[in-house]
Amino acid sequence: MKAMVINQYGKAPMQLAEIPTPEIGEYEILAEIHAASINPIDFKIRDGKVKLLIQYKMPLILGNDFSGVVVKVGTKVTRFKVGDEIYARPRKSKIGTFAEFIAIHEDDIALKPKNLSFEEAASIPLVGLTSYQALHDIMHLQKGQKILIHAGSGGVGTFAIQLAKVMGATVATTASEAGANLVTSLGADEVINYKTEKFEEILGNYDAVFDTLGGETLEKSFGIIKNGGKIVSVSGMPNARFAKENDSGFFKTLLFSAASYKLTALEKKHHAQYSFLFMKPSGDQLRIIADYIESGKIKPVIDRTFTFEEAQKAMGYAESGRAKGKIIVKIK
Repeated sequence: MKAMVINQYGKAPMQLAEIPTPEIGEYEILAEIHAASINPIDFKIRDGKVKLLIQYKMPLILGNDFSGVVVKVGTKVTRFKVGDEIYARPRKSKIGTFAEFIAIHEDDIALKPKNLSFEEAASIPLVGLTSYQALHDIMHLQKGQKILIHAGSGGVGTFAIQLAKVMGATVATTASEAGANLVTSLGADEVINYKTEKFEEILGNYDAVFDTLGGETLEKSFGIIKNGGKIVSVSGMPNARFAKENDSGFFKTLLFSAASYKLTALEKKHHAQYSFLFMKPSGDQLRIIADYIESGKIKPVIDRTFTFEEAQKAMGYAESGRAKGKIIVKIK
C-alpha cells in the first residue's frame, strides 16, 4: 500500500512510500481509508515532542484519525462487517492514517454518521473525542455553567464550542477578527479578539477553561477561574496527577511533577483543578458523537481539503495556524 512516512524525528518532510498492507489481529478490522485529517498531534509526534509519553519505531506513518470502509474482519470481531462505513481515532500504538489501509481494534471504531461524507466524517474523531473527554469526562460541565474555550476557530475549538452549547453551558472563546463570525455561528456567547483584547482582563468567575494553546495563555487562564473551577489542557505540561492516573511509574511521575511545578502552584493559589488530557480512543464515545451529528446538534467545520499526494503541503498549512476548522487529506 501507499503511505506517508517519516524515517526519523524532526521537521523533515513526509515521504510517499510503498509498504506492506498491515495484518490484522483477531479483534481488529482492516479499513480502506477514504479520508484523514491533520491534527497538531501529528507534528508534535513528528518533532519528537511526545516521546516521554510514547515512542515510535521508524519508519512511522503519521495520521491520527480517519473515515473509511471495512474490507476485512478478524476472527473475533462481532460488531462490524465488511462494507461498513466507519470513522475512528486509532489507539496511540497503532496510529498511521496517512495511508491507504489501517489495522484497527474494533473497540476504537464506530459507524460513520449517515449524514456526513467521508471527508466530513474524517474531521471529527480526534477533535470530537478530545472535546468530549475534556468537557464531559473531566469537567462534568453542567447546564448554566460558564466555560472559556481558547482558539475557538481551530479544529478542536469549533467542535468544543458546539458540544458545550449542547451541554447547556455559556461559552466564551478567543478568536481573531477573521474567525469571529464563525465562532458566533457555532454558538459562542462572547468572543474575545485575542489580538486586541486580553481575556484575563475581561472575563471572571468562570467554571471551566478548555486550553489548546499552553504557555502563557494557560497560565493566565487560572486568573478567571472561580474557586473549585477546572482547567483542562491538551497543550500544557502533564502533571503528577496525570502520571499517577496513567500508571506512568515513579520516574515519570517525578519528572512531570517537576516540569509542571508552576501550574501546580497556580492550582493552589487559585483553588482550581488542572488536568492534562492525552485523549483516549473510544468507539462508544464516537457513537454518542455520531448521534449528536445525525440529529443536527453538531456539524463538521472544514477549512480545506488536500489530495493524498499533497499531505505534506497540508501539514505545512496546518502548522501555519491560519486554518478555520479542520484540514482534510482525501486518500480515496
